[in-house]
Amino acid sequence: MEDQEDERGFFAEQSPRSIRPTKPADAKPHYLGHRQRLRDRFRDAGADALSDYEILELLLFRSVPRADTKERAKALLKRFGSLAEVLGAPEHLLCEVPDIGMGAALDLKIVAAAALRMARSEIKGREVLSSWSQVLDYCRAAMAFEEREQFRILFLDKKNALIADEVQQTGTVDHTPVYPREVVKRALELSATAIILVHNHPSGDPTPSRADIDMTKMIIESAKPLGISVHDHIIIGKKGYASMKGLLLI
Repeated sequence: MEDQEDERGFFAEQSPRSIRPTKPADAKPHYLGHRQRLRDRFRDAGADALSDYEILELLLFRSVPRADTKERAKALLKRFGSLAEVLGAPEHLLCEVPDIGMGAALDLKIVAAAALRMARSEIKGREVLSSWSQVLDYCRAAMAFEEREQFRILFLDKKNALIADEVQQTGTVDHTPVYPREVVKRALELSATAIILVHNHPSGDPTPSRADIDMTKMIIESAKPLGISVHDHIIIGKKGYASMKGLLLI
């Protein structure tokens, strides 16, 4: 009898928190329902109904099949600032974000590459000067988030349609060597009659430097006698761009 009273006293003293309900054997992880609801919203209401972190969640679903992706998506945005910057970030920096492995980072870069191809197709073979906003969108997607300076040239035919788009030089974080003779030589090889110069400022500030302006004028002077026009020199930053023609610098 004394033993029975001791047992009743022992169990009566236990906190309700110590008695944990067991999950049914067939219980599904909570994130599975969330994933389906997010997919349904995307399908029914479109991408505009979703925030940036929710779009990132959708992208991460296949890379991270057995875990909640919401916190990962929010961590990526916190680290890089925007959806565009996440997709533009180098693979090794993406991997520095907690729980973003090589597989997820590679998948994000594949999405970025597909978006860049789509942007390029919007201007390929088209009259570039009448598609200026698409040109700027493409240049930003291609260069705005590069860690080093790139010097890109858009080569145009006599109808100002895009013949080729090439990165001629890649430099350091604040300098890219540019050789006017090589620029003109390549334009002649492609039978281009006009070019648009583009380079990025990894610092984020697209303001042209004195060296940028001087280099552009040298290319103009080298190209003009050969019948090649320089329509503009665009400098791309993370938050915007600068047009030397628009600023009346050339």
